[in-house]
Formats: sequence, structure tokens, C-alpha cells
Amino acid sequence: MSHPIRVFKFGGASIKDAAAIKNVADILNQYKEESILIVVSAMGKMTNALEEVVEAHAKGDATAFDKLNKIKQQHYTTMGMLFDEKDDVFNLVNDTFVEIEWALEEEPHDSYDYMYDQIVSVGELVSSKIVAAYLNKQKMSTQWLDARDIILTDNIYREGWVQWPDTIERCNRIAEPMINKGGFVLTQGFIGSTSENFTTTLGREGSDYTAAIFSYCLDAKDMTIWKDVPGVLTADPRKFDNVSKLDRLSYKEAIEMTYYGAKVIHPKTIKPLQNKSIPLYVKSFIAPEGSGTYISDEVDDTYPPMVAVEDGQALLQISTRDFSFVAEHHISSLFNVIANVRLQVNMMQNSAISFSLCVNDIDDRADRFAAQIEKDFKVMIERDLELITVRHPLDNVLTNLRSGKIVLLEEKIKGRTVQMVVKDVPVIRRKINTREKE
Repeated sequence: MSHPIRVFKFGGASIKDAAAIKNVADILNQYKEESILIVVSAMGKMTNALEEVVEAHAKGDATAFDKLNKIKQQHYTTMGMLFDEKDDVFNLVNDTFVEIEWALEEEPHDSYDYMYDQIVSVGELVSSKIVAAYLNKQKMSTQWLDARDIILTDNIYREGWVQWPDTIERCNRIAEPMINKGGFVLTQGFIGSTSENFTTTLGREGSDYTAAIFSYCLDAKDMTIWKDVPGVLTADPRKFDNVSKLDRLSYKEAIEMTYYGAKVIHPKTIKPLQNKSIPLYVKSFIAPEGSGTYISDEVDDTYPPMVAVEDGQALLQISTRDFSFVAEHHISSLFNVIANVRLQVNMMQNSAISFSLCVNDIDDRADRFAAQIEKDFKVMIERDLELITVRHPLDNVLTNLRSGKIVLLEEKIKGRTVQMVVKDVPVIRRKINTREKE
């Protein structure tokens, strides 16, 4: 490769509208002499909107087309503020949306997950075409690359597993020559394809992972994730006061934080970078001059308390239907079903008479898991829970986090991590007898 490659990832918030896209162009203009592969997500909230289209179509709801037209209009409004009305990008985007229209004109597919990937993936395809066209309009030479030509996955929809040898070969054969031509190469996050060329997705919020895949395959000099926060913070500022930015972070600590639910980086992102010692920067697209957070293997392992909160959790309490305890052969069969359903397990605890799982309550996966094991096991499911994880805990921090909560499950790991599955305590108020006031 003629020049060291850098990989930049811009999420949905950074390209949510015309002003945001112009801001991204201003940032990239400072790097136009470098070799950069750019990964973009769908425009802000568009994945959620497209999920509503999928849901409506699956139900046979005629509003699916109305929902799609609203999405199209939002994109056309943005383009109207960036381009002349005769620019080619309008036809490119319209032709891409036609793929969804074709899908909606047919009967819903038997596989919801397959249908989901074919429709929702259009969000990234459209946004990437808009951003690439705008960069070219601003005299920043940019080649558009279809990520599905590079990232090969298995045939599991909505959470495809990367087939690394083939992906590396494709990246070297297709992406590297494009980069060597100079200018920017811009591609999509979140999406890949099967060996039969059907579109797959890599899991919700998977664009960070896409950037890490490209970084690994291209032996990138570094990777930067551009966020709406100044870097990696000790907690979510929307939920906690007095949070602070971490200037430096080790790969190990970043893996722990993302695994336990820190939202700033997708959980699968760090490992490909760590395997090749590729530094990761987390910086702000709002204040791009800031230092951000630097993540590498050259960082001290001393940190303040850090808190991650995962909403939308379900607690599954599993017990046998016969007189046996939950033994090794039971756990083995349960793990097989967990893998088949792609249940995302965040915490587990075993006792003689029960096995407890805290999972991301996504779609109907918990119910499908329960249905598949109901012959041999009883399953109680409690929903609308939070998983609170504290790295490097202090007693006063834990006390504050437990306040107003019922702790359903708790675990301490080597004294450096505490996890709690909690729900809010119902407020009990005494009814006032109006006669007492007389």
C-alpha cells in the first residue's frame, strides 16, 4: 500500500441532516491529503424508521408504503439543501429506494430476519451515496464502495458472523486498489452479504464493527470514531451527573466496558484492533479540535469508577421439570439453544435448583428460547429491567446506584466489576381519608 491508511467512522447523528453533512465535510477537508476509508451509518433515526416499515409489512399493514414515503421525503429534503435538483444523486437515491418498494409489493417473506436485512440495509446505502456525492461536489475526490462486496458473512440474518479469510481477500483485491488511487473511499457500516449475495446486517449499531473490520484487513495506521460526545466518558451524561472524560484507555478496559453495555463503542469493535495493535480514537464531531480518548495497549490500568447501564433487559429464571438439579448436561443443552436463538446473554448465575440469565430483550428471542426448552424446563421471564455494571467500584457509588432499586441478581467479579440486575421500587403512598382532615 502506497500510503498509511486511516479509517474514520461517522454515525447517524453526525449525518442526520444537511447541516450535519456539511460539518462532516468540513472535518474531512482537513484530511484531504491523507488516505482515508470512511464508514457511515444511516442518517439519524432512519434505522428505527425502516424497522417500522418492516414491521408494518410483516403484519400486512398498508401503512408500510406511507412510512417509506415519509423516509424518502426526509432524504429528498436533505438533498435539496445540498445539491442542485438535476444532480445525479437524486436518481441514485431513488433507484436505491426502489429496492424497498419491490419488497413491499410482494407478500411478506417467511423469514422476518431476512426481510429485515433486505429493507433496513437501504438506510446505509442511501446515506453513503448522499455523503459521497456531497464530498465530490466539494472537490474532495471520493469513491463509493459497496461494503457488501467486501464483508462476507454466514447465512444468519440480523447478526451475520464475518467470514474473515474471504473478507480479507476481498478487501485486498477490491478496496486496496481503490485506496491507492488517492482521495477518499466511502462505504457503509452495518451491512455485509452472504455467499449467495443476499444482504445481511452485523447487529444493531454495528457500524463501529464495520470500521474495525476494514481497519484490520487494511492494516490501518489508526481508526477514529466520531461521536457527539468528547470521548469515552465514565458514565452516560444523559443519566448521571459529574461524569468525566477518559483521556486514555487500554484495549482490555475498552473491551470490558463495551461488553458490559457502554454505548460509546460497539462491543465487537475492539478485538480486531487489538489483534493488530491498531490505535483507536474516539473524538467529537461537534468539537473536532478536542483530544478525545486514545485507546491502545500502551495505557496504564488505573481508572476511576465507570458505570454502564443497559435498559431493555429480561431476566430468565430456569428450573427443571423433574426432580433433578440443574447439572452440567442441562447447561450444555441450554447453551446450544442460546446459540441457535442468538440470545445475547449479559449475565448468568447458577444454583442447585435454578439457572438465571440476564439477556437483551430483543424481538421475541427470549420467548423463542423459552418455547424451545419448555418440554424439560420451567422458565419465568421478568421484563423491563436494567443491568447496571460498575467497573472499579467504590462503596458510595454502589450505594447510590442501588437507591430506589430492587436488586434481583448481583455478582462481583474479581473485586473490579459489580453487576446488578435491577428494577425500580414501586412508590407506596398512604391513602388519605378525607375525614381525617375534618
